[in-house]
Amino acid sequence: MADTHDSALVSVDWLAERLRAPDLVVIDATWHLPTTERLASEEYLAGHIPGAVFFDIDGISDPSTDLPHMLPSPEAFSSRMRKLGIGDGQTIVVYDSYGLFSAARVWWTFRVMGVGRVHVLDGGLPAWVAAGHPLEEGPVRRPERHFTARKNNAAVKDFAAVQAALQARSAQVVDARSAERFRGEAPEPRPGLKSGHMPGAVNVPFGAVLDGGRLKSPEGIKAVFKARGVDLSRPVITSCGSGVTAAVLALALEEAGARSVTLYDGSWSEWGARDDAPVVTGD
Repeated sequence: MADTHDSALVSVDWLAERLRAPDLVVIDATWHLPTTERLASEEYLAGHIPGAVFFDIDGISDPSTDLPHMLPSPEAFSSRMRKLGIGDGQTIVVYDSYGLFSAARVWWTFRVMGVGRVHVLDGGLPAWVAAGHPLEEGPVRRPERHFTARKNNAAVKDFAAVQAALQARSAQVVDARSAERFRGEAPEPRPGLKSGHMPGAVNVPFGAVLDGGRLKSPEGIKAVFKARGVDLSRPVITSCGSGVTAAVLALALEEAGARSVTLYDGSWSEWGARDDAPVVTGD
């Protein structure tokens, strides 16, 4: 990966050189599946990249819906960012403790909210530690900064838009869940959801675009999508279980130069729970 802002990724060396820059904000975006019974906020307090603030994916979300960690309103997002000390004009670097998992969701959230200078740490916390860089414990409090969210509504798809795209074949819906869940052979981790996938969707498990907790090269990513019949010159809507790993695919698609990428925020948590949503099983 080149250390340039042409990429959504930045390296550990790039971050280490700029860690104390006044216009840089580092965010720990670690999130664990509920089934793990792990608390990311506690793990953050036990050790994080120096100066990093913690972004609570479940807490910074829309409280008016039962769907998990849906995007908050621009006003609510701006308020939370101000309190975290994240402001307009800063460069944001996001990481998680897996290498690449939930950091992509927070990167995507900032992009939707109009932030251009937001990047993902290549290899995440494991890469930082492996390079011999220190961690710090405890909370980080930054002075409040003015943050202005300018939400790009076109980047987020709802149920109706996904349904229409599937029927008209105007976009390719790519599902980041495991092949077993996509085919309906494995139960969903959230209770009450049907097993299977949307008619016409394509399965690209998010792990297929990763190599050891890092994104594959743009050429490697292109090969993964090509093998599954996804045309990067046509619009793509990414989906998953709850909108987290769909963002990994969105990040990969951007790195590979895809022309039009959007994300279905409700993902299978919404589709699999609706009586009016068609579901198929198998390949």
